[in-house]
Amino acid sequence: MKITDCQILFSATLSTTRITAPENTHIIRIAELVLEMARAYESDGITFYLSGDPVNALACFHYGFGWLHFGLSSGLFAASATPVCPFQEPHEHLQAVYSSKLEEKTFRYANLLDTALSSVKCAPDPATTSYGFAKRIHCIAHVYAGRGNDYLKSGSLEDALACFSYGHGWLDAGVTAGFFLIIAERDLFTV
Repeated sequence: MKITDCQILFSATLSTTRITAPENTHIIRIAELVLEMARAYESDGITFYLSGDPVNALACFHYGFGWLHFGLSSGLFAASATPVCPFQEPHEHLQAVYSSKLEEKTFRYANLLDTALSSVKCAPDPATTSYGFAKRIHCIAHVYAGRGNDYLKSGSLEDALACFSYGHGWLDAGVTAGFFLIIAERDLFTV
């Protein structure tokens, strides 16, 4: 998938997304924050791409997709367009001029996601439905960390970076929404 196609899919879904949380509740503020973060990563990704930085653009769009998919899965908002998966096909290989930046960022993001996963614990009581959703968020982040590591082994750094960014987006959104307690490395999260 080309980075521009990823941005188009992301922007198209964002443009049809609306908050479903009830007005005058604490949940609406969470929904607003999650949607605001997804839109911020869309904007940052576009800025990076237009300034000639496809590596950071790729990371931004997938991090934003993580926030967006978290919001849709949690019921904080809905999209009239069918939510899309940015992993339907392999990502385009970036030109050789970006190789060192791509390698550095991909390995750094692999470490960041691993550290983030070990820096949180589920906040809700295990007997609650919120606990089940927290476990699901953690599982999604863990699965994308694993996929990213598989892509690293096969040499597909673009796909690896996309996976690490997406998984961290999910986890960061979950922390922001209160599903996790931060037990270490607070600086890895938006809160």
